[in-house]
Amino acid sequence: MAAHPTQHPHVVVHAPALDGSRRVTVDKENLGVASHLDDVVELLRLADLDRIEVEDDDIVEWQGGGPEEWPGLSEHHEP
Repeated sequence: MAAHPTQHPHVVVHAPALDGSRRVTVDKENLGVASHLDDVVELLRLADLDRIEVEDDDIVEWQGGGPEEWPGLSEHHEP
């Protein structure tokens, strides 16, 4: 029995909006809006995609800046 290559969904974290928030989509489906890297992780978890490493550029397409780019937003609240 031949193993099929694993097909990863196309995850896109879109360029920051004027307020610094970033829309997150998977295969063109809107998951929501993130204002921090933790929000991206949570949106993927809610979509049962929590095994995706969000900082892995091979799986997640970061548009308009990488995972550390959240311009216009104040420092993320501490847990």
